[in-house]
Order: sequence, then structure tokens, then C-alpha cells
Amino acid sequence: MTRWKRRRSDRSGRAPLPSPGRPPVAGRDELRRFWAAIALGLSSEDAAAGANVPQAVGARWFRKAGGMPPAMFGTSARPLSGRYLSFAEREEIALLRAQGCTVQEVARQIGRAASTISRELRRNAATRSGGLEYRASTAQWHAERSARRPKQTKLVLNATLQAYVQDRLAGLVEAPSGVSVPGPSVSWKGRRHGPRQYRRWARAWSPEQIARRLPVDFPDDITMRISHEAIYQALFVQGRGALRRELTACLRTGRVLRMPRARTRRRGKNFLSSEIMISQRPAEVADRAVPGHWEGDLILGLGSSAIGTLVERTTRFTMLLHLPRMTGHGKKARVKNGPALAGHGAEAVCHAITRTITTLPEQLRRSLTWDQGAEMAQHARLKIDAGLQVYFCDPQSPWQRATNENTNGLLRQYFPKGTDLSGHSADEIAAVAAALNTRPRKTLEWKTPAEALDELLRSANKPVATTA
Repeated sequence: MTRWKRRRSDRSGRAPLPSPGRPPVAGRDELRRFWAAIALGLSSEDAAAGANVPQAVGARWFRKAGGMPPAMFGTSARPLSGRYLSFAEREEIALLRAQGCTVQEVARQIGRAASTISRELRRNAATRSGGLEYRASTAQWHAERSARRPKQTKLVLNATLQAYVQDRLAGLVEAPSGVSVPGPSVSWKGRRHGPRQYRRWARAWSPEQIARRLPVDFPDDITMRISHEAIYQALFVQGRGALRRELTACLRTGRVLRMPRARTRRRGKNFLSSEIMISQRPAEVADRAVPGHWEGDLILGLGSSAIGTLVERTTRFTMLLHLPRMTGHGKKARVKNGPALAGHGAEAVCHAITRTITTLPEQLRRSLTWDQGAEMAQHARLKIDAGLQVYFCDPQSPWQRATNENTNGLLRQYFPKGTDLSGHSADEIAAVAAALNTRPRKTLEWKTPAEALDELLRSANKPVATTA
């Protein structure tokens, strides 16, 4: 009777892998470069290109991590200890073994103990087909798998804490009588909610509110403590197993991924330059002494409808822009790089401003201050056609157009939020502008904007006396 021959792969000492798959396309160095680029504000596609991995892989890494870099790649993470073999050393081992070097020769050339090399060749070798073949990429993969120390989160280990967090985050809304109010039925779509769509009704405490409330409700139970960051990680990071991913719909923003802060700082419009920012605006605009400087914006309504507003800083005179929808809106798909069918694209806004403001004398067309909306992408053409120098406010700084913001608030009396603004004709919009311009203003010593503008025009046209 012959004895069954033992396979060489059994000497590796590893537990059998039911489905080993294949080594990943990238290692620790590529991941570190990827998350470093994400921290600088790059998109997942650009960060993947910088790490020399496919763009689809980078997007998958970002989505799987919930937009949150793993702790090993954080800014406070310590570098790997030198006692562990690096990928470069494993590549050197594979090359030397392919040249027929013994374990002792490999150890001398690398500067490691012979036992370290022997153990590496046995534990991290490829065991397909029953052999023990050493390849650097496979060895690095096995070493990283063996080094994992999965740690269960506090929410998984503490069922009472998990129930508390989940109830404050996603619990039902109750009426004063104590009866639950379910609210609208909303299906989970796996992404952030859209504008003006139904949201799930819940208690919706923020993670920070939950974390800060725990010491108040459980002052003597130190096990009922958790940081708000741990709650965010349980929501955003797949595979945590503590909180379901769809509970992100109960967050105020409804985001399913964390947005890196550096990425929001990089947002900007490619048509902006430092020469046309509000910091370069002449000083005469700020003191309101010289008329002809305007502030502009769009007020938006239902179905992407809009009305443009222009307000003169000195007299508070208001002019409204009629922005009707273009032919085919809601019936056919928009052509790529074509005009916005909603009616408030860059070309439509430029034409509307030019058509409206050129009815005024040239001395009343000095400058226009706008926010950083894409509807002003054709500001250079507007400067040529209307003679207006356009300046742009800083991001998220509406107070830099305070006159216009105040006027928009007054206009909401006629054009409430959530209504379709496309149903108003040009005559109706002009009538609302006339109503505002004939309303007395305290800042004008109870004169109306129309009277203040008429007074400026008469003083400008008054002949100057000359001496013979």
C-alpha cells in the first residue's frame, strides 16, 4: 500500500483559503498616495491617476470607505515599523530566489536574518496547484491579510448604545399627544436626496447632538459614551455592521459619502480671475456716492424657473429680467454644451441684462456685482455689449450684495418660493418692478427709488454755468 504524498503547499502553515481570489491591483503605497491626493481636494478619478491605478478603482475605493480615509492613511498615522519586510524587499527576495540564491545568501544581501527569509518564503508564498512559488505581489497580499486585526466597533458590542443612537437618529416623529406620525413614504435610492423631494421623517438628531446628550441621560454609566465621529463612520463606512447605510437619509444633508473639506475649497468657476473679484472693485462703489453701480442675482422657482434682478446701489432702483423657458424645455433632452432650456443659462442672462440695462443712460451703467453663478460665464461679452464692468463676490458671501439680497426678500412677496416663476409675463414682471420703485424707502429719506433716480438724471443733465 502506497502512502499518499503530502503537497508542498501544506508546509506554508496558513489556514486554507476557501476563495483566495487574486492579489489587489494596488498596494499600501498606492493607497497612501490616493488618500493623500483626496486630502488635497482632488477628485477620486484624479487621485487614482496620481496613484497609477484605474479611475474606476479609485472611485470604488472612495465609495467603499464612505469618503473617509482609513486610519492607517490618516494624517496622524505612524509609519510602518522597520521590523516588517517592505514590498521592495519582497521584490528583491523574489529576484534573488529566481537567480538560484540560497536563503543565507538572500539574507546577507538584504540585511535580514536567515530565519526571517525562510519564514517569509514559507508563509507568504503562492500555493496554487499545491506548490510553494514565491512572488512579491502575492507575498505582500498575504502579509497584509495576516496583519489585519479586525476590531468590532462600540456600537456593535453595546446593543443598548446602538439602540439609543439609532432611535435618536432615525426614530419616528411623535405628535404632542404621543402618537407617531410616519410622514411621507420614501424609498431608499442609495444616494443623496434631490432638491425639493420628499424626505423621510425622523427624529433626526445630529451625531454631535447624540454624543453630547449621552452624558446628560446616563451620567453614571461610562459605557454609554461615543464620539460623533464614530457615529459618522458607522454610517458612511461599508462593512461596519453597526448602522444601516440608508440611515444617512436621516442626516440633515442626506449625504451617503463624506465630502473632503479640501475638495469644497477647490470649487470655483473657470471664468473667474483675480482681476474681476470684488476686492478689485473701485472704492466709489462701496460708499454709494456715485450712481450707476448695480448688484444682480437670480431668484429661482419651481421647475428651474427664474427671474433676474438688478438693483442700483445708490437709489435702490430695481429692474427685473424676464427669463422665459426655451422651446423644448421638458420635452426633449438638452444638447450637450448647448443652451440651458430652462431659460437662465449664460447666454440668456447676458442677452436679458444687455436688453434691459441699455435703456439707461451711459452714466448709469458703470459696474455690476454678481455672485459666482455659472449664469455669468459670458461676463466678458456683457462688458462689450452693455458697457458694464462685472465683479464677482467671494464664495458663500451674500452680504457683499446686501442691497440685492434685501430686494430679493421684498420680491418674494410677489414671487414666493416653491412657485413656478415661468408663468409670469414680461408685463407682469415690469408691473412688480414698478411697484417696488414707487415704494418709499427709509434709507432714501422716504423718497421712492424712482424719484431718487429721476433726481439724479435731472442733476446730471443740468447745464453748467460758464464765464465769458
